[in-house]
Amino acid sequence: MNGAEHSADGGFEEATRSLLDQYGGRLLDLAAASILNGLDCGRPLRPAREDFPAALWRPGASFVTIKKNTRLRGCIGSLTAQRPLAVDIAENAFACAFRDPRFAALENNEWDEASLSVTILSPSQPMEFKSEAELLGLLRPATDGLIIEDGRHRALFLPAVWESLPEKKDFLAHLKAKAGLAVDHWSDTFTARRFVALDVSDKDTP
Repeated sequence: MNGAEHSADGGFEEATRSLLDQYGGRLLDLAAASILNGLDCGRPLRPAREDFPAALWRPGASFVTIKKNTRLRGCIGSLTAQRPLAVDIAENAFACAFRDPRFAALENNEWDEASLSVTILSPSQPMEFKSEAELLGLLRPATDGLIIEDGRHRALFLPAVWESLPEKKDFLAHLKAKAGLAVDHWSDTFTARRFVALDVSDKDTP
């Protein structure tokens, strides 16, 4: 990682930590409200500009994760910041609960057992490497989120995945599998981008 990338990561972390310290509970409430709106009305909550401070109406990229009894129940998000953060979280919360293709739509009787987290992503940075060994050498466990792509195949792991896959080789192999690639896949068109992320969960708030 070059100095400019390190500086960008540091600036993102400082600004985002401040944002979550100030508004983390509100972002969780927004995600929960959008899911409850989906349970009641079948559609996401539509945040109104006048209801949110400017900091939450700037473009942002987020992921929303639902767990049930500590097991993943849904995870959907955005790779890039293309809409106001509040809108992004509301849309991703609804999609996480009802449109994650790995799971059936969330039902009312599951909500009381569900836990919720919101993750905010930094802009991703392309990684330069010529082999899988070089890529593995660049990865920073517990810090890097990773996006891989080759042709029509693409997948993302949030930094939190390092908790269950702490070894670099396992982390990359499982991400390849998620993308629909063989775990030993390699080609000249294989690309990777990394990002950092900060999150807030309902376990962090009173």
